[in-house]
Amino acid sequence: MTQSFSASPAPDITPLPLSQPMPHAGVLAIDPYVPGKSSAPGAAKIHKLSSNETPFGPSPAAQQAFIDSAKKLSLYPDGTATALRSAIAAHHGLDPARIVCGAGSDELLSLLATIYLAPGDEGIFTEHGFLVYKIAILAAGGTPVVVPEKNLTTDIDAILAAVTLRTKIVFIANPNNPTGTYLPFSEVKRLATSLPSHVLLVLDAAYGEYVTRNDYSAGLELAATHENVIMTRTFSKIYGLAALRLGWCYAPAAVADALNRVRGPFNTSGPAIAAGIAAIKDQTHVDRAIAHNEAWLGKLTEALTQIGFTVTPSVANFLLVHFLDAATAQEADAFLTGRGLILRSVASYGLPHCLRLSIGLDEANQLVIDSLREFANKGANPRD
Repeated sequence: MTQSFSASPAPDITPLPLSQPMPHAGVLAIDPYVPGKSSAPGAAKIHKLSSNETPFGPSPAAQQAFIDSAKKLSLYPDGTATALRSAIAAHHGLDPARIVCGAGSDELLSLLATIYLAPGDEGIFTEHGFLVYKIAILAAGGTPVVVPEKNLTTDIDAILAAVTLRTKIVFIANPNNPTGTYLPFSEVKRLATSLPSHVLLVLDAAYGEYVTRNDYSAGLELAATHENVIMTRTFSKIYGLAALRLGWCYAPAAVADALNRVRGPFNTSGPAIAAGIAAIKDQTHVDRAIAHNEAWLGKLTEALTQIGFTVTPSVANFLLVHFLDAATAQEADAFLTGRGLILRSVASYGLPHCLRLSIGLDEANQLVIDSLREFANKGANPRD
């Protein structure tokens, strides 16, 4: 005997109409990047020490190359930046075919997240890492995984412990911004050799040129010998070309191929290419910046420590200065701004009690010391 059943009506799964185009959830979860302030109303002279820009500006040769490029503004640039890649390759001893240039290293970081992350995939970065990493991961539809640091320094073991089957990319800034701390090459190599082969390790060496420690490496060796390691660099810092938005990376052939498939066909401008070529050839200008930075890192650290502030040891072109609490840091920021000194609040990096201080010219650096001494003498307890 058979039984018959009456079919229930199918549920209505027609999606409700939307009143406007909607971005995916990852985009709406992004806190927009807020750059450091650049003005100090009422100050007679401004010293902008908030964006880690070189106080020496670009090489005169780079400036002239930029000016000369104005004659060609009606022409599209070389879409493969061949001359620039050749100049970078000659300077570092690299294969130009594995160099990809971008509109700042930020563009390359975002493209890597777009290429290697699908919805549900995880991207790892450290708790005080560069804010662009989280933005890039969320924009790609991935899941950000934040790992703790140890003494404001990247912790390799914490990263490895956070890796899952869903992990597809790991971002490491070395030196790190905004802390100025770094990992020796032995630790970076340990991470590279310990990660699963399907996880891309991105070594962001935006400040690599400033580091003078013998145990440091920007990561070129690892990018040259591993199929899952890439190193990014920028012309915005020591080369002084921040306004032109120019960066590059050295990558395994397969990663370089993927980047070239998705990047814009003319993602680096003609003036930027011309200035970049001239800049990387002027090593005298770079050496001057390195020497100045090395001298003032020590002087500022010693002077501010003697006043009573805690200063995180840095190998980059900036210092992380600690205050008693967030309120004191805000008070110090306002005090310094009133004297024409613009520093960077780093509350968005989870460090509300700190200010980041870029190394400036002699006059600016000495004014920072004098002003913070005056601030401390007002009765503000500087120690955190």
